[in-house]
Amino acid sequence: MVKFSHVTKKFPDDTIALSDVHFEIPNKQFVFLVGPSGAGKTTILRLIIKDLEPTEGEIFLDDEDVTKIPSSKIHLLRRKIGTIFQDYKLLSDKTVGENVAMVLEAIGKHQAEIDTTVDNILEVVGIGDKKNLFPQQLSGGEMQRTAIARAIVADPEIILADEPTGDLDPKNAWEIIKLLSRINDQSGATVIMATHNTEIVNSLKKRVIRIDRGKIVKDEKQGKYESA
Repeated sequence: MVKFSHVTKKFPDDTIALSDVHFEIPNKQFVFLVGPSGAGKTTILRLIIKDLEPTEGEIFLDDEDVTKIPSSKIHLLRRKIGTIFQDYKLLSDKTVGENVAMVLEAIGKHQAEIDTTVDNILEVVGIGDKKNLFPQQLSGGEMQRTAIARAIVADPEIILADEPTGDLDPKNAWEIIKLLSRINDQSGATVIMATHNTEIVNSLKKRVIRIDRGKIVKDEKQGKYESA
């Protein structure tokens, strides 16, 4: 479960990114965060991984209060979460396989297990034949699949996706969404996706939380992007 309890985030320049935000997302749910640019979607995702601290309120992952986790233990929190970025954040001097393997190396897995797990996860996301290529040799869709593989390789409980289809053409965007939906169905990982893609949101009929000017203005179980 992800729970925001009356969360406000105010930046030093007095910008209020979130104002008294409250919601709960049960385990295994697929949720879209929608709203205009600057509404607060990315702020929510950054608060979940403790990349930002709330000005007021509490944030829970299951029974753990994220706001009280000391900096020395943030890495343990982030092991439960896979994060997918619009700009991929792949290391250009490492191959696809090496970019994905880094996650397992960081948590101390043995090399034999790393090799097997990376091969398996690249097959799952459909780029098993790209393992030895570098990011600059990939298409946008292939780079995003690599980013997804990196996010899910350690079997996270939660997947955060920040505009993962923003730079993709419609065909690749749909392939990425189908992949995330399949991961949600098969692994049971909670998926929280910030997006501007109206067609995808309206077609999937998942839960939609609409944010505008830092406030939740709609929260529908089977929502649409237009629901304002």
